[in-house]
Amino acid sequence: MSTDGLLDTLADLVRINSVNSFYADGPGEAEIGGWVRRFFERREIEVWEQPALPGRSNVIARLPGRDPTRRVLLEAHLDTVSVAGMTIPPFEPRIDAGKLFGRGACDTKAGLAAMMHAVASLKAQRQQPPCEVWLAAVVDEEHSFRGAARLCQGLTADAAIFAEPTNLRVAIASKGVLRFRIVAQGRAAHSSKPWQGIDAITHMARLLLLIEEYHQGLAERSHPLLGPGTGNVGLIRGGEQVNIVPEHCAIEIDRRLLPGERSDAALDCYQRLIDRLSEQYPTFRAALQPPLILDEAMETPADSRAALVAGAALVELGLDAAPCGVPFGSDASKFSRQGIPSLIFGPGSIDQAHAAVEFVELEQVEVAYEFFRRFLLQFE
Repeated sequence: MSTDGLLDTLADLVRINSVNSFYADGPGEAEIGGWVRRFFERREIEVWEQPALPGRSNVIARLPGRDPTRRVLLEAHLDTVSVAGMTIPPFEPRIDAGKLFGRGACDTKAGLAAMMHAVASLKAQRQQPPCEVWLAAVVDEEHSFRGAARLCQGLTADAAIFAEPTNLRVAIASKGVLRFRIVAQGRAAHSSKPWQGIDAITHMARLLLLIEEYHQGLAERSHPLLGPGTGNVGLIRGGEQVNIVPEHCAIEIDRRLLPGERSDAALDCYQRLIDRLSEQYPTFRAALQPPLILDEAMETPADSRAALVAGAALVELGLDAAPCGVPFGSDASKFSRQGIPSLIFGPGSIDQAHAAVEFVELEQVEVAYEFFRRFLLQFE
């Protein structure tokens, strides 16, 4: 297995601050996108930029295949989450005990570097893959997936692999993400005469008890690879000051969906809880607001050509070939909804992603490089 320059590329990518510009400390992906574009230009591989947002572009490299009518997509995101709370220097890649440390090392610059070198090695060794290969390095995965949404437009592919930390397992299923806000409406009054007001926080407390019961009941239905759906009330805000009866109280909910669950049906469950309280308490007022984030779950058949070729490559590498599921969202679901057989695969553990101490095991990066090479050469 020749991985010349792979780890140097990973270190160079980690050195570049590519925190998503949605976050306060984020410059965005322009610098790292330029670095990736020049990587392919130096190797005389066709590459271009695809504008996705003002000043933020996907970078796409193309390698011709023997059959120009068929395509394999490799996709990885360029952006990272914020560095707030990190306890190591985020942009000074350090190698220790076989691990490389830094923001994005795990999520997901390791996977991107492995993909880049896999494509470059085929060109350098004049190994033409059966299908045309696109490698897309996209923007905005860590906020609202707008890079993937732009790439999806009009794209066709016979298989797609999305770089995310899966500990070198092939994931064929992932949960969907539904995030939304519920706002309870009360009436302000002086706290010395609370009977003149309507306490929105008290109303919300009643609703929260019903929501907790509903979330616990989600465990009754389980997916063989993903387990049960989940719900979490992650934020609550209410009131203006302690001596005013609170007029408003808002919560934000993160609901993880299973394959086959529809987001509108999930939202309707919360609406029914609101309706129940409206019937019990004449002054109760609460409203569901439009989703903040909506991303349906993904599932690719285990007997699809993409999953079978990926499993065979893992067997050749002496790895666990059994398909798995992952609880987190990724760009993969957008392409799966368009009928593209999609897999999630990469080095590193999701436990290290977004962490105060982010790292990736270098041996896994090298194995991922070989996996991508084999997949590209064996997928017909």
